[in-house]
Amino acid sequence: MKRKLRSGMSASLLAVAACVALHSPYSLAARDAQTILKETCQGCHTPEAGDQLSRISHQRKTPEGWLMSIARMQTMHGLQISDDDRRTLVKYLADTQGLAPSETDGVRYALERRLNTVEQFDEKTAQMCGRCHSGARIALQRRPAQEWERLVNFHLGQWPSLEYQAMSRDRDWFDIARKEMVPLLAKRYPLDNPAWQAWIKTAPKAEALVGDWSFSGHLPGKGELAGTMSVTADGSDTFKVAVKGQYADGSPFNGDGSAILYSGYEWRGNVTVDGVTMRQVFAAQGNAMQGRMFEAEHDERGLDFVAAKQGSQRLLAVQPGYVKAGSETEVTLIGSGLSGKPNFGNGVDVVEVVEQNAERIKVKVKTAANAQPGLRAVSVGSLKGPSLSVYSKIASVKVVPEFSVARIGEGGGSTPKVQGRFDAEAWGKGADGKPYRIGVFPAQWKVEAFDERAKEDEDVKFAGTMQADAGVFTPGDAGPNPARKMSTNNAGNLKVIAAVDDAGKSLTGEGHLIVTVQRWNNPPIP
Repeated sequence: MKRKLRSGMSASLLAVAACVALHSPYSLAARDAQTILKETCQGCHTPEAGDQLSRISHQRKTPEGWLMSIARMQTMHGLQISDDDRRTLVKYLADTQGLAPSETDGVRYALERRLNTVEQFDEKTAQMCGRCHSGARIALQRRPAQEWERLVNFHLGQWPSLEYQAMSRDRDWFDIARKEMVPLLAKRYPLDNPAWQAWIKTAPKAEALVGDWSFSGHLPGKGELAGTMSVTADGSDTFKVAVKGQYADGSPFNGDGSAILYSGYEWRGNVTVDGVTMRQVFAAQGNAMQGRMFEAEHDERGLDFVAAKQGSQRLLAVQPGYVKAGSETEVTLIGSGLSGKPNFGNGVDVVEVVEQNAERIKVKVKTAANAQPGLRAVSVGSLKGPSLSVYSKIASVKVVPEFSVARIGEGGGSTPKVQGRFDAEAWGKGADGKPYRIGVFPAQWKVEAFDERAKEDEDVKFAGTMQADAGVFTPGDAGPNPARKMSTNNAGNLKVIAAVDDAGKSLTGEGHLIVTVQRWNNPPIP
């Protein structure tokens, strides 16, 4: 069952502090984790055999998951804990009771704040769990059956009106949760998993991440970028970070900051890029890093990020990722250990090598007028990488994301506006008649009323404005609007329309944008 990922944005001061704590290295004043557990946690969590503690020792979570648990102890049970001690505890628990890389596959979008993701869980999980928070929040923790049942009991005790809400009052929610969901979750997300035991025994040392990394990225509404990220050790599992790069349009992407490693691969960083603080949420394994960077105050403003450590051999990206039949185009290959002659497949010939080093190869290519449309495997010497799209004409245009949520807010206030950010994807038809993705194209953007009700309510006039040349929608102000019918707020229901020019022919694609109210809750995992 597909379900739109939900989240909160405007956070309490505690939630903000918690998020910063997750991305910040420790101070020298931090106490030992075992001491903190004994002196801070044992007042409620009783000791068990094997140096375990009730409840705590019977769960495994991501760093964000442990952070949420501690924050809940603070807000609901009056736990007194310093920021340094909280950082130490999250680090220790994530390292000793975390998730293996394979256990986070498929649900990292929640950690990376990809809040326009449409989740795909079975109908029962979506209805029983995903109607209040993301299904990923469940999938990013591990418990035995007894702990899953306690979680059910906690939900009903903490939110006693739960059984009377939609998708609860029409069924015997509590019995279904205990008798059907608990066995299902215990089997699907068990505490004991050989993958975790294998990972903690074989996880590479943090020192392996020290060095220079070549990276590639894409920011919706802005475009592609590439550069170098330099990582230096700054303690145990902590680092200093510097990034230096630029977008395809030549604008800079430079900054520095710090990062910390959890669970042997969960990279979390704070990097100030051109005056804006950005979070880094990456999975770092071996000579590869992949994830997302996003603004600390606006997680919707984020870029996909993939990197390879210099000295390794990997072809990361082809920029741009498409060429037109009969044209001559400049293409840049980004990676590490690039050597040898680049090859772009049948019908695409290298005319001139403009620049070549181990991290970057810029070439001029000529594509034959009769080149078959479709995807080409790209290689540099023995390295294979992302494909190149060859097209003669665009068959259709898609707006990505197809469905998005923006939120009204306050300019500079505690509940800032949440933008909608879109790309226009061009699609072609291959020689076999099957559709294939060409790539992201420049477009002209506008919004229209989604339906007759939206037209009647003048949603286009009040809900916000679309940047015509960049696909960035900025919502209106929060609060009642006397100019609207019944002085309602500036929410709206809109179509997002992208128009792409293909040799004088305009092709359009449509998406759906809901402009709704502020986000009052901003948990690390939505």
